[in-house]
Amino acid sequence: MQETRSARADEATARVPALDIAAGRVPSLPHSQPPEPRPLPHQLSLHPPVGDLTISEDGGTIVAIDWGWVAQQAETTLMVEARRQLHDYFDGKRHHFDLALAPSGTTYQCRVWQALCDIPPGSTRTYADIARTVGGSPRSVGGANGRNPIPIVIPCHRVVATGGIGGYSGGDGLPTKRFLLALEGAGTADTDLLAPLGAV
Repeated sequence: MQETRSARADEATARVPALDIAAGRVPSLPHSQPPEPRPLPHQLSLHPPVGDLTISEDGGTIVAIDWGWVAQQAETTLMVEARRQLHDYFDGKRHHFDLALAPSGTTYQCRVWQALCDIPPGSTRTYADIARTVGGSPRSVGGANGRNPIPIVIPCHRVVATGGIGGYSGGDGLPTKRFLLALEGAGTADTDLLAPLGAV
């Protein structure tokens, strides 16, 4: 019986291709090459009143706006146009953006972000309002808001809590949110939300 097991083991071993590791030669295996590195997105920064912002473009679309300044700047046609539209926004000349956007997120997050874009400038909606539109709960809407990769252009600052201003993770937090709402004229209907605006 032992000889039979040994013969089977030898037979199984014989089916495995030998690797000449001692000589440093390993046969190339399928899919063993690492994928080509993806090019970094183009980035362009600007100095608006809410602090430095950096726009990121990838594949001809805006994929992110982050607070902060980057050293490597790229003035592509789209980036220059995005910067111009943001300057117009902060100068009070526009409240809508006409840019190709490609935020990366789950299907649910993208539904929330689309609902944010449907909120008119100068208006606000509650987390519960958005949840009634796209499904989920106020908490899940808040989670999607917090992961919005293109703030200001996708206006997550227009979503507030039922009994107050809610949260905001961009810039200086709530002072930045109040500044953006006041810039859009939301103070007409939401004076209580904007009372501490002088803190900006």
